[in-house]
Amino acid sequence: MSLEAPMVALAWLYMFASAWQVYYLPWAAYASLALAVWIIYVVDRLLDARFRPPDDPLLGPQHRFHQRHRGWFASGLLVASAALLWLVSHEVTGILFSSNGLFGVNYLTPGLLLVGVFFFLVRQSRHSTEIPFFRNFIAGAAFGYGTAMMAHIYSPSQEVFSLLVSREMIGFSVLCAVNITAIHLWERSRISDDPDEKAALEGVLTVLLTVVGASALVYAYLDNPTMFSSGLDDSAYRTRPFFYAILISAALLLVLNKQRRRFSLDALRTLADLAMIVPLPLFLVLSRG
Repeated sequence: MSLEAPMVALAWLYMFASAWQVYYLPWAAYASLALAVWIIYVVDRLLDARFRPPDDPLLGPQHRFHQRHRGWFASGLLVASAALLWLVSHEVTGILFSSNGLFGVNYLTPGLLLVGVFFFLVRQSRHSTEIPFFRNFIAGAAFGYGTAMMAHIYSPSQEVFSLLVSREMIGFSVLCAVNITAIHLWERSRISDDPDEKAALEGVLTVLLTVVGASALVYAYLDNPTMFSSGLDDSAYRTRPFFYAILISAALLLVLNKQRRRFSLDALRTLADLAMIVPLPLFLVLSRG
């Protein structure tokens, strides 16, 4: 049903808001983010199911389910799009549309640009057999920016540039990109008969996850406001639990990478999403501490 991605987005939206000490985050922010993410994921899966060969090993049960029930999903897209437009225009703060900051752009512009580039790359690489590293980076950036944006528009700074260079948004975006790449690497490894290629794919993912985890530790250590922070004051800037959450997700993905032969591809896809949600309870505990 493409509900896993909205669940991940909502969990991290809460963590962004808590890390940035956003005391007021209305229900419309959560609802708008969930609807936007659901729409993008459904469209992507419908396009994959429509243009890829039916016997493509990279098409999972989710894609076939969307293809079988495309009529219902098309109707759901219309309803969700109408609800999202109403929420954004009536409930979400107007700062979303107003130009501000160094470049004079509003919050929506970078997000829409990233989503547009993502779907352009999807169209260009639909029949490619290569692992789409750059497309995954754009997808991770779009997901990370959109999730962080819905918290940042209610923060004291309300300035686009401070969001674009915030360590929290960048760290989460990279984690999302590596999460998406992990699934592609597992898929390629599963259909490959070359043991050297399998080992290389495992090594690539291990390096990527190690970099993400190490970066999260460094960011946690540097838990002090700088000119490149989120724009919040010293007393409000306590983001160490947020980076610990990134570290936990990276560690769980690393464990999955080591144990991937024990699971089916469908199970790995689900567990990769679960690895992005599991850190939330620990984040709650650490934040209260």
